[in-house]
Amino acid sequence: MVTRALVGMAGVAGAAAVGVLAAAATGSDIAANEPTPEARPSLAVPAPSGSPAAPVQEANIPYDGRFTFVRIRTDVSGGRGMPRSFLPGGRRGWGQPPWAHDYPRAERNLARILTATTLLNTYEGGSNILTFDDPELHSYPLAYVSEPGFWQMDEAEKEGLRSYLLKGGFVIFDDFGGPRDWANFEAQMMRVLPEGVFYDLSDLDPLPTVFDSFFEISDPEALAPPYRGGWPQYHGIFEDNDPAKRLMLVANFNNDLGDYWEFSDSGWLPIDLTNEAYKFGVNYIIYAMTH
Repeated sequence: MVTRALVGMAGVAGAAAVGVLAAAATGSDIAANEPTPEARPSLAVPAPSGSPAAPVQEANIPYDGRFTFVRIRTDVSGGRGMPRSFLPGGRRGWGQPPWAHDYPRAERNLARILTATTLLNTYEGGSNILTFDDPELHSYPLAYVSEPGFWQMDEAEKEGLRSYLLKGGFVIFDDFGGPRDWANFEAQMMRVLPEGVFYDLSDLDPLPTVFDSFFEISDPEALAPPYRGGWPQYHGIFEDNDPAKRLMLVANFNNDLGDYWEFSDSGWLPIDLTNEAYKFGVNYIIYAMTH
C-alpha cells in the first residue's frame, strides 16, 4: 500500500489503466525529452525490416532526477568477435549487438507506460547506455541487460557490477533461454557474487514483493514467451541469500519481456500478453525505486 501511495495510483484508475497499457505506448511526442547538447555519444540501432520506424536517441542525457532507463552495453565475444547469429543475415537481432536488442523502442514504450500509470517523473526519450564499470551507473536505481546468455565481463566490469548490487542497485536480465544460455549467465554471476544463491522466485511462498510492488502478479509463469519454447522462469538473488531481504536482480529466463515492450504498439503480439509484460516492467522499476 505504501508503494502504491508513493507512485500515486488509485485502485480504480489503476484497473482502468491496465486495459489501455499498449495504447499508452503509441504516438507519444518525445520532443521535450530529447537529449541536451552536452549529452555523451551513444548508439544508433536500425529497426528490423518491416517494423515501425522509431527515432533513435543519439546520446546519453545527464542525470537530472528523472527516472531514466539504463541499458548495459556488454561484450559477448569473449575476445572471439561477434557470434555469427548476430551478424547481418543471422537469426537474431538483425545484426544488432545482443545488448541492443529491442533498443530503443522497448524502453521508450515502457517509459510511456510508467507515465500513464504512475506519478514517476520519467524520461521518455529512450535510455542511457552504460557499462557496469562506469561510476555513473550508481546514479540510477535500475539497469537492464539483454541476452546475458552471451555476456562476458572483464575484471573492472565484474567489480563494478558487484559494487552496484551491494550498494542497492537492481538489475533485470532478459531475453535468454536454454541450458547453454543459463550456464553462461550463472557462471558470470558467480564471478560477481560467488556467495550468491539463485532462487526460483515463482516457487517462493509467499511470492516476493517484486510481483506485488505495483500491479499484482499472482502467477508469474503464466506469461508465455513471445517466440521461444520452454517454460518461463524468474530467478533472483537476495541480499544475504535471504528471501525476506532485498532482491538484487531478476533473471527473466526462457522469456523476452523486451520483445513484448518493443512490439506492443505494432499489432504483432496480442494486447493481453503485452499488457502482462508491462506489469512486470512497471513492478521491477517501482521495486527498484522503493528498495
